[in-house]
Amino acid sequence: MTNLVIVESPAKAKTIEKYLGKDFTVRSSYGHIRDIQKKGMGIDIANGFEPSYEISSDKKKNVAELRKLAKTADAIWLATDEDREGEAIAWHLAETLKLNVNETKRIVFHEITKPAIQAAIASPRTVDLDLVNAQQARRILDRIVGFELSPILWKKIRTGLSAGRVQSVAVRLIVEREKEIEAFASSFVFRVQGVLQLLDDNGKVVGDLEVKRSATFDNEEQAKEFLAAVQKANLSVISLEEKPAKRAPKAPFTTSTLQQEAASKLGFSVKQTMMIAQRLYESGKITYMRTDSLNLSEVAIEQAKQVISENYGGQYSAPRRYKTKNAEAQEAHEAIRPTDFNVESVAGERNEQRLYQLIWRRAIASQMAEAQLKRTTAEVGIDLLPADKLTAKGEVVTFDGFLKVYNFEGKEEQGLLPPMTIGQKLQLGELQARQSFARPPARYNEASLVRTLEEMGIGRPSTYAPTIDTVQQRGYVVKEDREGTPRDYRQLILTADGIEAQTLSEMAGSEKNKLFPTDIAGIVTNFLSKHFEEILDYQFTAKVEDKFDVIAKGKLEWQQMLQEFYNQFHPQVLAAEDVSREEAGQARLLGPHPENGKPMFVKIGRFGPYVQLGDGENEEKPQFASLMPGQKMDLLTLEQALDLFKLPREVGQMPHDFKAEAVDGSEFSVEKGQTLIAKQGPFGPYLEYGTKLYAPIKGFDPLSITLEEAVALVENKIQTEAEKIVKTFPGTDVKILKGRWGPYITDLVTKKNAKIAKDEDALQLTLEECQKRLDEAPEPKKRGRGAAKKAPAKKAAAKKTTTKKAASKKPAAKKTAAKKTTAKKTTATKK
Repeated sequence: MTNLVIVESPAKAKTIEKYLGKDFTVRSSYGHIRDIQKKGMGIDIANGFEPSYEISSDKKKNVAELRKLAKTADAIWLATDEDREGEAIAWHLAETLKLNVNETKRIVFHEITKPAIQAAIASPRTVDLDLVNAQQARRILDRIVGFELSPILWKKIRTGLSAGRVQSVAVRLIVEREKEIEAFASSFVFRVQGVLQLLDDNGKVVGDLEVKRSATFDNEEQAKEFLAAVQKANLSVISLEEKPAKRAPKAPFTTSTLQQEAASKLGFSVKQTMMIAQRLYESGKITYMRTDSLNLSEVAIEQAKQVISENYGGQYSAPRRYKTKNAEAQEAHEAIRPTDFNVESVAGERNEQRLYQLIWRRAIASQMAEAQLKRTTAEVGIDLLPADKLTAKGEVVTFDGFLKVYNFEGKEEQGLLPPMTIGQKLQLGELQARQSFARPPARYNEASLVRTLEEMGIGRPSTYAPTIDTVQQRGYVVKEDREGTPRDYRQLILTADGIEAQTLSEMAGSEKNKLFPTDIAGIVTNFLSKHFEEILDYQFTAKVEDKFDVIAKGKLEWQQMLQEFYNQFHPQVLAAEDVSREEAGQARLLGPHPENGKPMFVKIGRFGPYVQLGDGENEEKPQFASLMPGQKMDLLTLEQALDLFKLPREVGQMPHDFKAEAVDGSEFSVEKGQTLIAKQGPFGPYLEYGTKLYAPIKGFDPLSITLEEAVALVENKIQTEAEKIVKTFPGTDVKILKGRWGPYITDLVTKKNAKIAKDEDALQLTLEECQKRLDEAPEPKKRGRGAAKKAPAKKAAAKKTTTKKAASKKPAAKKTAAKKTTAKKTTATKK
């Protein structure tokens, strides 16, 4: 008997094939083999939201091979992932290979191990059409939103923009957080902390006690008065409290908690975490990584107990069963855990090892005993201030428990307080009253955005990584580090010698790997909030997810859910057609130019926000100026806009000749007397130092950069250009250049580039080898208008769906009967 098993990925196929006998052939579908057709919307709204599916062009060869194998197989097993996406892939496979969906064997497993695979083979089921319908409803709804909303953004704001049900809500969160930060009014308090010295009965110092005042002071004068009183007062221990405490381990990972912890512990992006976890799953090292369940199987709990007892002792074992808070938790079989707790570390790529160890530690710790602590609190009285006190706290671990393997909170031991008794005297060591500024709301990083989306019920575990990646790719959000700015603060230091006041400086507001919204993100969010309020409503988006869950349980027809949504959504699309481009793009009048009276506007354009001087009336051409890096169009003032028109600015003349020679003998130079001009372009400020010769201005203001600073930037640019050439081949257009990621091969005529491996010596490459690699390299991507020649056809298709027709009217173009029949065959229906 011949058996054909179909999975999604070749890595998964390779692992599974090891566990099945010679009667089984395992092949991969390489993910989805078909999707809604690309031409047009691909959804027949008038015919019950009937989707038209097509086989992806890159999958046709693979589908032909699967059809051939399916014809000769005695039994076919669909073994795609156990979530809705996997169920949909299985259904698409059944439809495409012309299998009977009600008879074809469907198997699922949450780990790729021999026992799990054999257990799945022993108890097959059929494709769950309710799960398929839930995924299909999500796909169709998101296609409708994107297809009808994006063209509105193209026409009203800027070409190339996109909108999506989850994507746009994620952008809104980031935009609104930025508004909170901009509106934040800074305030400060003075906090007191320092060291007191414990004295014995003879007045001898026997130990130090770190103390702080729990309450803060509103100003420096109050803090100074307190320190002055402490200086004169008698200090003594007025209370001692010692009590036991416990610290419990957290549950094993779900998708979102893994993404968050990998970000904080390992510095991984959400996308990176999921890619590495996918590889670990497909190689059989961890269970399925897309889950919102906290559950562990009884087999896993028993194995964890055995491993803990053998490696750490029976007192460290404390089996637990965690319950998922979300009653609608889907794909809920198990939390993410190692397939074998005996394997503490794995071989392979370094980041795979690091993520596996994180998963192993979290899962094993969840089955370990609580950490036992001893917490001590001592209060110090001040006789001149009877209503006030200073407090010291200590904490020691008396039994480490799960902390033996996983200190997930990153808490450091405070240490045990020195021995003391009530009434014991203390003397002043050093106390500080430091000015502490309130912090604005924290910007999102990828991990905190995932946590917020999950808490609000927006999206599902499988959608977080692609959503966060998409908003960055679309230019709505940038992830970057930003330096802080210097800030002065006051500090009072009390010692036996008296009070010393200091003004010190610190860097405030530095950011690392934070998500910042771009200007276009704010404009699109404001436009959608105003005209598509429901789409961007947090509760509405969460309720849509809940409806998908209801469909998955077979308690709601997917067409009914889509019809209810469309009846509300489409009229808003039609109404948005009447919004002017100026209103949508939030063009703002800044005021008249103080000298010529011409109106000045701030607008959004193809390359970002810009200022326009003049309205173009009387055939007079307006003047334009791009905003500086860091300037925001909604905060730009008339005075700042006027400064932008001070560019171009002549900085001065080059005081001397400067040249640099490349390895091929070519020279890069600037002559003495060459005028250096500071300009502002769409990609930021730059210096022009000759015909088509430019040096970016980084770290300086183009309006105030000095000649000395400008000369240094030009010289650095010339030196960099010369050093960029690694090797040339005389008589050819082939060169080896130094790029951002290392050396690469390029052809100056064809503009094709080819890679050079990190461990290769670029200088040893021959012309023949370089030419061979260039021939095999892909054609360079077209940029600018040439790359968008096909766009009008897409726009025309989009326009058809957004013309002002009543929702009740039939579409102008009807599908043929044959096409309808084909579409009906692809709809998931229960029999």
